[in-house]
Amino acid sequence: MSHVSSHSPHGQTPLHTVQVLGGGSAGSSAHVRSLAAGLAARGVRVTVCAPDEAARAYDFTGTGARHVPVPRSGDPASVAALRAACADADLVHAHGLHAALRASVALTGRRTPLVVTWHTRAHAEGARARVLRLLERRVAKAAAVVLGTSSDLVDRARSRGARDARLAAVALPAPRRQEAIEEPDRLLHKARAELGAVDRPLILAVGALERHRGYDVLLDATRAWRHLDPLPLLVVAGEGPERAALQRRIEDEQLPARLVGRRDDVPELLAAADLAVLPSSWESRSVLAQEALHARVPLVATAVGGVPELVGDAAELVPYGDAHALAIAVVRLLADPVRRAQLKDQGQLQAATWPTEDETVTQVLSVYDELTQPQPYS
Repeated sequence: MSHVSSHSPHGQTPLHTVQVLGGGSAGSSAHVRSLAAGLAARGVRVTVCAPDEAARAYDFTGTGARHVPVPRSGDPASVAALRAACADADLVHAHGLHAALRASVALTGRRTPLVVTWHTRAHAEGARARVLRLLERRVAKAAAVVLGTSSDLVDRARSRGARDARLAAVALPAPRRQEAIEEPDRLLHKARAELGAVDRPLILAVGALERHRGYDVLLDATRAWRHLDPLPLLVVAGEGPERAALQRRIEDEQLPARLVGRRDDVPELLAAADLAVLPSSWESRSVLAQEALHARVPLVATAVGGVPELVGDAAELVPYGDAHALAIAVVRLLADPVRRAQLKDQGQLQAATWPTEDETVTQVLSVYDELTQPQPYS
């Protein structure tokens, strides 16, 4: 077993790591909170550089870490604040491309090792795609180690010039508010009643209303199940720039769908759902996919990015952009209680294979040790 230590190379003072978070997705913010808690519990000094709004939402100081407010912008004041926070760091760990770029600039002229966790793939077209490629190349080359949250991100980091790229162990952090559900049936009925799905199947999608999420394709698919009786209701929880266009389509085409905005009760909505759908053009370790399998909710998802390796055979996978295939998968599952029961069981088994929060912290610490321990002479 490899030795995991939480000490600096000198053996006296605790290792000091700075975790750098940009605006960050909910997934990367939750991951940083989970890491901060695990590292602090093992005696590592942790500083989290993140915007104030992320700190308010994720309570980094509640983990035992110190929080330094650093706005997400790349302006000189922001980089100077980051540089000051990293002054006595043994190692800096940035989460996401923009955070990594700022961290690499802040570390200019210093020999502090930089670890980058690549959580997701940015979406850009035309000139912006070229800029993105340059950004990816710069970050990949600046990092001592790149941790990709899916195999295709590891491959992408290598293709951009990373010296050392590895698959990251990333746990789905436990929900922060573990409220006891005394009467689950009553709560589920209440959730379904509120959404208008008491006597009809409820299909749930969750995520920002952005173009690459595939909601236009999902709305196309709802047209194919309008003949079903009872008529399934698609509920989409999330907010974003595509909301007005999607809402207009729902109204103009009279589609059996509802946009319910950003919700903080997604676990309850998921528990009330008959199926979950993930129609994205790309995902790494989708939080919805993980939560659906944990909650024993059958999942229909696009076979993109890290989704196939994440869910294995515990979901119905369809090609991205194929509304017909998506609709057929949903209609078949709704008509087949045996297959739904099978997917629930397979989902639970698949979820048990994912890394725990403890395993995630152990992997990260072993990377930190490699980069900060004196190397023995061979």
